[in-house]
Amino acid sequence: MVERLFVYGTLKIPTVQQVVFGRSIMGMPDTLPGFRKSEVLLGLHRYPIAVPDPDGHVDGFLLELTPEELARGDAYETHAYRRIRVMLKSGSEAWVYVQP
Repeated sequence: MVERLFVYGTLKIPTVQQVVFGRSIMGMPDTLPGFRKSEVLLGLHRYPIAVPDPDGHVDGFLLELTPEELARGDAYETHAYRRIRVMLKSGSEAWVYVQP
């Protein structure tokens, strides 16, 4: 089974993907409508987070993952994010981590 995950922040970085998923994943460019990028402060670091904005959009990449890899993404994102299903500009349905 393949899971689709839209990424727009640190999960776009191949070295982060290697740590989180156990491999680097070549994603397809896509856009998330209805959201904009903001920041969340976790410890001493700021990270991107998608927040609802009817006029906004977030550019990123669509990754194909196994269910196990998606579960590792959940652990990586912690309670600071929640995973929801969305429709991307391309018409693809995917998971994305957004503001809780």
